[in-house]
Amino acid sequence: MEYTKGSIGRVFTVRMDHGDDLLHELEGLARAEGIRSAMFVLLGAVKEASLVVGPKESKVPPDVQWAGFQDVHEVLGIGNIFTEDSQPKIHLHAAAGRGMEPKVGCMRGRSEIFMVAEVFILELTGITAERIFDANRGFAPVRFSK
Repeated sequence: MEYTKGSIGRVFTVRMDHGDDLLHELEGLARAEGIRSAMFVLLGAVKEASLVVGPKESKVPPDVQWAGFQDVHEVLGIGNIFTEDSQPKIHLHAAAGRGMEPKVGCMRGRSEIFMVAEVFILELTGITAERIFDANRGFAPVRFSK
């Protein structure tokens, strides 16, 4: 286990509108505002998205399973923003549901907003962290600098 501690810095309340791309807009906001470390929560609706819903087998690095949808789903999620290769990287786990068909996973790729989504971002200060790709694990975990 590794950890670090810091404080809450700026707080952003964001509204995304119909047709916006959720992940693209969050990355753009992080770049524009110089957000290097943050956590966020979101709620709203998404017209289309792709989710990683776990590994196909319990092995590392994982061969991931995908679940996607191209019809409106209500969505709520929690995520973080850290840099990877000096660029903001969004890591968002979300639950999306339509009728009796819930999906839960790590949202990646295009994610089109339906009507509106609200995101509440808490910037983390006093933390030096970044995502560094680890070939043995098959992804880029957060690494903390002292």
